[in-house]
Amino acid sequence: MMMTGSCDQASVPILSLRNICKRFSGTQVLNDVSFDIFAGETIGLLGDNGAGKSTLIKILAGVHRPDSGEMDVDGQPVDFATYAIGRARNYGIETVFQENSLGEQQPLWRNIFVGRELPNRFGLLKIGEQKKVTMQILRKYVGLQGKAINADSRVSTLSGGERQGVTIGRAMYFNARLVILDEPTTALSLGEVGRVLNFIRQLNCQGSACIFISHNVGQIYQIADRFIILDRGQVMGEYRKNEIAADQLSNHLLQLHNQV
Repeated sequence: MMMTGSCDQASVPILSLRNICKRFSGTQVLNDVSFDIFAGETIGLLGDNGAGKSTLIKILAGVHRPDSGEMDVDGQPVDFATYAIGRARNYGIETVFQENSLGEQQPLWRNIFVGRELPNRFGLLKIGEQKKVTMQILRKYVGLQGKAINADSRVSTLSGGERQGVTIGRAMYFNARLVILDEPTTALSLGEVGRVLNFIRQLNCQGSACIFISHNVGQIYQIADRFIILDRGQVMGEYRKNEIAADQLSNHLLQLHNQV
């Protein structure tokens, strides 16, 4: 039986975008992008290369500022003039970019707590506590039981699926409200893909929302509750799962790709 990511959905959006526009060097990259995302659901964000997906998630992550448009979090307007990566995290928005989001040669505990270090009253790091929490995350969220992997293990010793588990587990531990995953299953084995999709289900079941970006329609159809299609910076379609079949979704994307 096909499972969706949603366990429950609230009536008030976690995040609302209204008429988001962005230009780079005179090129319109995003044009009036609007959508909502609710607690406990996964949105599949689809589109060809150059559709504007990366720019959109970087706006959500606080990396870029839009030229115009509005964003609300829990119904409260966000001031883009002061919105940045740290502010996004304060709102509970975590982004795992397609580019490596972990320090390859750093131990796991440093990766878990980068930018969120636990100091004692003298300002020194509570390294023992950070390692203890890292092991809890590895066991609870990532399912790593082997003695060969511990808080001091370097990221480079993990498989691709395990690394994605660490980034998602980190977001879950810090109670992210919205987790954005940019192509999280690229180059993963079939078993590791299944593990990542299960991580997303866990996020939904704890009430978090997810934006899942992928070129693999089969994977995105399996996990998402809604699908938003971007093409040349515009929303060209928004469907609930019961409104469109997987082959129809693929055909829609193919038609957009073939348009001149």
